[in-house]
Amino acid sequence: MSHHIVEVQHLQHVYPDGTIAINDVSFRITHGESVAIIGANGAGKSTLLQHLNGCLEATSGQIRIGDTRLSKGTLPDIRRTVGMVFQYPDDQLFMPTVFEDVAFGPLNLGLSGSDVEQRVADALERVGAGHLRAKPPYHLSGGEKKRVAIATVLAMSPDILVMDEPTSGLDPFARRQLMVLLREFQHTKIFTSHDLDMVLELCPRTIILRDGAVVADGPTAALFRDDALLASCRLEKPFAMQECPVCTGKTVQKKP
Repeated sequence: MSHHIVEVQHLQHVYPDGTIAINDVSFRITHGESVAIIGANGAGKSTLLQHLNGCLEATSGQIRIGDTRLSKGTLPDIRRTVGMVFQYPDDQLFMPTVFEDVAFGPLNLGLSGSDVEQRVADALERVGAGHLRAKPPYHLSGGEKKRVAIATVLAMSPDILVMDEPTSGLDPFARRQLMVLLREFQHTKIFTSHDLDMVLELCPRTIILRDGAVVADGPTAALFRDDALLASCRLEKPFAMQECPVCTGKTVQKKP
């Protein structure tokens, strides 16, 4: 199971204008862990995720997936192991129909015929999008595009699932469907999210970024009880951990 392990060592990413997006980040995620990477806008979450399957090249440091160091030469193997769902589905959908988009990955794995058909059908069914298979992606709503983008990755049967803001753009029903799917995915899961209630429910471990650096890494519930830490990172507790003003007898002051 070593190929399910993600190890990031002293990772740094500096943009051409000199902005340090990722600053000396290190962590190790083992097989089967469900880990959230959170932080305020601009903390470096999306940039970090895009390094995990080589979408961005590090300025320094290294990433290992199992026993394999990520490099230009190992990218094909890494991308078969690490499935990446981007924040914006339009970055991921480019074929004339949903079926062709979801089939693209399995075809590049060398599958054909009934095997591809089965992979596509299973992936679309898992995200509740089987009825969309013949539609052009540009005719879909934002939530439908997000579900199809997730299906394109699931069709590859990745060992490690990496998702950037997976619930953004989803209605409450689709959000709940996605959470059930993530709970059923037995391998390693890593995702960023501003949906801290989902993080609390699905991720026993959370890594918090601030200004591109790791400021906390530990049990999710414990980190979410640290008011000073959350405030310093411009985060708030999940709704599930916030006191109800009605139940506690506290009144909300209205602005004049």
